[in-house]
Amino acid sequence: MNEISLLDILKSESEDDVVDMIQLNMELEKIRKYIDILDEREKKVIIRRFGLDLQKEKTQREIAKELGISRSYVSRIEKRALMKMFHEFYRNEKEKRR
Repeated sequence: MNEISLLDILKSESEDDVVDMIQLNMELEKIRKYIDILDEREKKVIIRRFGLDLQKEKTQREIAKELGISRSYVSRIEKRALMKMFHEFYRNEKEKRR
């Protein structure tokens, strides 16, 4: 019997690329799940920064120009948003284990 694996189907990609792509998609799903806890400005920064909602990933400098704020302020917003999302993820994981 000749089995065909997902990797056989995706031969145009190297094995490492496929694994990286799957891991990235799993991480993006986690981000999408927790993005609703953010305020509007934090959402805008995270969506643009990570290329969510079919947008191209952007640099902090590009986001700063779009929003009319400094690059360092974008950095602080991004850090705060990611920490909020991490804490919510961690809290949910702790509840699942109970």
